[in-house]
Amino acid sequence: MKEIPMNKGELVDKVAEKASVTKKQADAVLTAAIDSIMEAVSNGDKVTLVGFGSFEPRERKAREGRNPKTGEAMEIPATKVPAFSAGKLFKEKVAPK
Repeated sequence: MKEIPMNKGELVDKVAEKASVTKKQADAVLTAAIDSIMEAVSNGDKVTLVGFGSFEPRERKAREGRNPKTGEAMEIPATKVPAFSAGKLFKEKVAPK
């Protein structure tokens, strides 16, 4: 599979074309959607877009790691991380049965 990265500008172009709106309108809507998802997840909420997937905060436990330069053991503190789980329709689109 050939990896072709898509940046936000290219996504805005696609959205504008598919929704028959201007690039400026598509950018405003996409930015608002992304900001809303990030805000909700940072507040501890789960955001589910049926068919697409879910965004949620997850707790990562404290663990022991190693300094790659010295090999010395070090404690990595517990933290919250954003997580995405693809929905059923998204998974089927990527890997049809």
